[in-house]
Amino acid sequence: MRMVIAMVQDQEVNALLSALTEKGHTATKLASTGGFLRQGNTTLLIGTEEAKVQEVVDLIKEVCRTKKRLYSPLAGVERTINSYIPSPIEVEVGGATIFVLKVESFEKI
Repeated sequence: MRMVIAMVQDQEVNALLSALTEKGHTATKLASTGGFLRQGNTTLLIGTEEAKVQEVVDLIKEVCRTKKRLYSPLAGVERTINSYIPSPIEVEVGGATIFVLKVESFEKI
């Protein structure tokens, strides 16, 4: 048994859950926040057999692709708003962070 932990952007979670469910996988959805842009994301806990781990990872890769977006940074504390003109920077968003862990024990009650 394996536990796949996947952190994905909120915009992609519904499509990913649909794809997982369609293939017979279940997931527990946890709201989370983090990353460079401090935007909302979702952590999915997916318990699966070792033989199906690659299928789960492939589904995540298929649905959660990275994209480039323009981001305007906020003024820092040391700068005043009047003298700060932000220049948009291009950042990569989306994708997923995936961990696969061995599960010593599993019980469904």
